[in-house]
Amino acid sequence: MKKRIKRIRGTRTCGGGSAKKRRGKGSRGGVGHAGAYGHHFVWSLKRGIRKGNNKSQLPSYNRSDDTTVNVGDLEEMLEELIGEGKAEEKGDGIYLDANELGIQKILGKGKVTKKLMLKANKISKTAREKIERVGGSVKLEVEVESGV
Repeated sequence: MKKRIKRIRGTRTCGGGSAKKRRGKGSRGGVGHAGAYGHHFVWSLKRGIRKGNNKSQLPSYNRSDDTTVNVGDLEEMLEELIGEGKAEEKGDGIYLDANELGIQKILGKGKVTKKLMLKANKISKTAREKIERVGGSVKLEVEVESGV
């Protein structure tokens, strides 16, 4: 049995009826971003189309509002943090609590040369690897919500 598309090929209108029926841009559901929040909603989500005149962006469901710092930037701030008493130098390592600094997540960009003993809520895989490669350690704190 022939597939429908094979039968249609070679005909003038390809199964669209009269030649006048599929002429203008209206046949494709409008011009520009018409129907971005109606009949072309999925199309607009895939392309990240902004809505209306106020240009408010579609919601990004993967966005995180965590305060983040790169490992390299954290190492540059160490001298200042030790001076302020927010980090401690014990033996051959530096102890630092990221929660006290208001940092929720530590990312892996930058170089690590000093041995860090770090306490944080979240840390990226590359940041953890860089810290452990130098001989440091990472302790994750899990926030527990009380169901009262």
